[in-house]
Amino acid sequence: MQFQDRRDAGKQLAAKLAGYADDPSVLVLGLPRGGVPVAYEVARALHAPLDVLVVRKLGVPGHRELAMGAIASGGLRVLNADVTVGLRISPAEVESVAARELLELERQQRAYRGNVPFPELAGRTVIVVDDGLATGSTMRAAVRALGQRGPQRIIIAAPVAASETVRSLGEEADVVCLSTPAEFQAVSTWYQDFSQISDEEVRHLLESASHAAYSR
Repeated sequence: MQFQDRRDAGKQLAAKLAGYADDPSVLVLGLPRGGVPVAYEVARALHAPLDVLVVRKLGVPGHRELAMGAIASGGLRVLNADVTVGLRISPAEVESVAARELLELERQQRAYRGNVPFPELAGRTVIVVDDGLATGSTMRAAVRALGQRGPQRIIIAAPVAASETVRSLGEEADVVCLSTPAEFQAVSTWYQDFSQISDEEVRHLLESASHAAYSR
């Protein structure tokens, strides 16, 4: 299954999540940047509020697309031991990457949220959306960070993911995924248009979702 772009993927994913439509307890969270356009379409279809959870992937030095872990708000860190041990990545290298990504995490939080507090999650059903799941490190960090805020239920949602990643994340939360190809390769492989998403686009989608919610 290949998607035209993230918006197309979001519309198809929303159909799979239709059972959560018009549920006042539901909150949709997009993982910036690529997960936000997908989450926008999910939130719009479900008539649910949209927000963001900033999580940063920790890329392997020299191969930043390969995740060795991730960090999330609140100082939470998740490491993939198979990668760090297998590639002999030293603790000092991990700390160097984590320090750099923490600066970007804080910058994105200011850019997307400003002074707006994170929504209350107690008793809510939270649908966490990304544009695809390769190693799952970023989503795992997101789910664990959210778990500390007391939601009633967390649902991981993505258009495409590696099958082993879906199995692994299934131990953390419920997973809804449209496609789990045997030959996964990379998330970008499953999109005709996988253009970079800018901060401005993220802010625009969040504002559009907020205005739509007020108009309902």
